[in-house]
Amino acid sequence: MPSANDTLLRVRDLVVSFRSGAGAARAVNGVSFDIHEGETVCIVGESGCGKTVSSLSILGLIPSPPGEITAGEILFHGVNLLDLDEEKLRTIRGEKIAMVFQEPLTSLNPVFPIGDQIAEAIETHKLLPKDKIHQRCLELLKDVGIASPEERFKDYPHQLSGGQRQRVMIAMALSCTPEILIADEPTTALDVTVQAQILHLLRSLQRRHGASVLYITHDLAVVSHIATRIYVMYAGIIVEQAITDQIFKSPRHPYTQGLLASLPTRLKKGQQLPSIPGTVPDPARRPEGCPFHPRCGLAIAACREEFPEMCNYGSGHFSRCPVLFEEISHRGDAS
Repeated sequence: MPSANDTLLRVRDLVVSFRSGAGAARAVNGVSFDIHEGETVCIVGESGCGKTVSSLSILGLIPSPPGEITAGEILFHGVNLLDLDEEKLRTIRGEKIAMVFQEPLTSLNPVFPIGDQIAEAIETHKLLPKDKIHQRCLELLKDVGIASPEERFKDYPHQLSGGQRQRVMIAMALSCTPEILIADEPTTALDVTVQAQILHLLRSLQRRHGASVLYITHDLAVVSHIATRIYVMYAGIIVEQAITDQIFKSPRHPYTQGLLASLPTRLKKGQQLPSIPGTVPDPARRPEGCPFHPRCGLAIAACREEFPEMCNYGSGHFSRCPVLFEEISHRGDAS
């Protein structure tokens, strides 16, 4: 297990609310997680669970209004990023912590060539003399697998395929050699073959540059190939956390079990895949007690009334389901 000494980022009790005509809604409700040197941490959950909001909070990119971080800490090398003004945060954003967004076509500026956009990131942080920036951009395009980088340097985003645009976004994110790379659903809009190429690229670049990765996704099948540790998120809270093998071999929360059961496998070929009934609750109308209880087959009366605490299975494995914890403890296989 990683030690506290190699912790790059520590998020503690993060609360993010959004105001609307119906009042304040907590999109993130007391989330805590760590990122250690050289590892890939994945936050997994359905759309609307708060995983993207959590990642945007790290970089100070929550739109205000209507969003507001109302509680918690985000500690990078022990410094609380929430205490920094915009000028100081800009010195960290991009240079120390960078992000690859979900849809590159809307993230890239359509009126500037991609080479100029990569160069801008380097110029902003004044990391290289101007006469060396062009060569650095070409090296980055080559690193991310863009063929004929000198020609592509002058291309506009609409002239590239979806996979090429995502590679450009990765090149931009890596241009300042960040310590942490946040990848928010970077393969969602891509076909399966290109998805595999992008995941392989991220893994190889991580090994080469030594960066830590925070990977945001709804796809557990993707997670199994890249994650060191997994945080399963539901309705603004972390419901389970463990190293990847523990999550896949011994899931300890009904939500995690439901996600895994819905994955297609060779053994399930020709069978109808089970699905979790219902939908993620509206953050403004989150149910009392455990937020998953309306969709949970194990729910008892206490689940409807009491917010569940984390149950400790040992070896860094925690789950927010006391019902399953008690059942497993009685069977004697809690470890």
